[in-house]
Amino acid sequence: MSLINEYRATEEAIKELQARLQSLSADDKLQKELEFEGKLRALMAEYQKSLPSIIAILDPEAKSGKITRASKTTGTKRARKIKQYKNPNSGEVIETKGGNHKVLKEWKAKWGSDVVESWVTLLD
Repeated sequence: MSLINEYRATEEAIKELQARLQSLSADDKLQKELEFEGKLRALMAEYQKSLPSIIAILDPEAKSGKITRASKTTGTKRARKIKQYKNPNSGEVIETKGGNHKVLKEWKAKWGSDVVESWVTLLD
């Protein structure tokens, strides 16, 4: 993108944001929320209370200190579902979570992977 195109796009974005700000400032709900916030902050200052102390009063079981947000855990694998294979030829049944099962490998070598996978039932 050329510099002039970037300038024009930024200018247009600013105009859109100014219009959005104008419509928000005319909203009655926003005015009430701003009024509430102002009164709450004034009340907190009058009684010399901080936000964590207010939270401790309203919700004593909340963790003290910083508010922790749930974060996505990384590096953990999801649990595999148990698969049950029933061989229609012999009636033999095996249960496994993965494909590294000795008998399952033998079946796949003998009858083919597609055929053996058609015998599967997911257990929960």
